[in-house]
This record gives sequence, structure tokens and C-alpha cells, in this order.
Amino acid sequence: MAIGREAILGWLDALRQVYAANRERLTELDAAIGDADHGTNMDRGFTAVHAALAAQAPSDAGDILKSAAMVLIRTVGGAAGPLYGTFFLRAAAACAGKTELSPADVVALFQAGIEGVQQRGKAEPGDKTMIDALLPALAAMRAAAARGADIAGLMDDGVAAAEAGMLGTIPLQARKGRASYLGARSIGHQDPGATSAFLLVKAAAATWRA
Repeated sequence: MAIGREAILGWLDALRQVYAANRERLTELDAAIGDADHGTNMDRGFTAVHAALAAQAPSDAGDILKSAAMVLIRTVGGAAGPLYGTFFLRAAAACAGKTELSPADVVALFQAGIEGVQQRGKAEPGDKTMIDALLPALAAMRAAAARGADIAGLMDDGVAAAEAGMLGTIPLQARKGRASYLGARSIGHQDPGATSAFLLVKAAAATWRA
């Protein structure tokens, strides 16, 4: 099983819909420990991505993801713009010139993107950030691919791990970003970045199963 250009475009369109539907939820989570703008930023960014790709969508996966990255960097405020922009920019480099992605290519896409996020944000597991959802997802995907899972199977494992990581941020004390200013008061709140990261993985799984 491989996914092609239309599946990548479908993922990005699914993200537009997912972040629009979860705009208020992400905003509520961010209001508790951040600037209360994460939902708005993600909605605005992926709406802009959709508009740009609807006007002119490149032919290969790498260029599609690079276009998305450039739009996100230009339009998304706060920390999310550079972080999600970096995710898609690094993912684009991993897919450069490819018109179809194998299970190994999908793992490489996420690995490159997640490594970029970690390098850009300097976050470690347990810091109460999007990394707490993304790194477990990547580990699960790699393990599934090593067992010979297809794309649907490895993405399902990634979603389950990302969800567990997201929920695991609730008891953590934030050590990065604005939430870290709250100290112990950040404990008991689900991290909005981990939540949007979980939604990123979940949207890919849902789209690429169809």
C-alpha cells in the first residue's frame, strides 16, 4: 500500500476541517496555561494552506508539504507557526521528488518533521509540549513498520500513542513556553500543543485509511 499526491492533499484538507472543528477546544486549553490563541492560530493557518493549495497544488509530495510549511510560517502566530512550519518543511525534505509514499516513507516523513520540531523548540519528553504526543507516536509508527504493518496499521498505532502522550501531559508541570511561567499551576491542564499534535496524527490516519 502506498499513498499518492491526492492523499497528501486530503490530509492537509482534513487538518483544515479538524482545526476548524476544534478551534474552541484548543483555545480553551490554551486559555488555561497560555495565550488563548492556539485554536485561532491553527484554524487560520490551515485555512490559508487550503486556499494556497486550491489555487495551485504542486505535483509531488515534497513540494506540497513545502508549500504548506511556507504558508504556516507566514500566517500562524505564536510558537505554533515556527514549530508546525518546521514540521512540514522537514517532512517535505524527506519526501522530495516522491509522487507516492510507502510505509517507510511515511515513517521518514514523520521522523524528519518531529526531529525538526524538537530541534526548533528544544523540548524534551516530559516538558509538557507537543513533543509529548509526537515522540511516542513516532516510536509506535517505527515499531509497527518494523513488524511489516501497512500505512493504516502504523498510523493507527501512532494515533494511540499520541493520544496517550497527550493525556499524559495533564499531570505534568510545564517546563517550556508561556505555560512554564505558571509553575505548579500548569499541573492538571492538558497541553494545547500536544492536543493539536495528536489531531495532526489522527487526521493522517483517518485520511489515509479511506
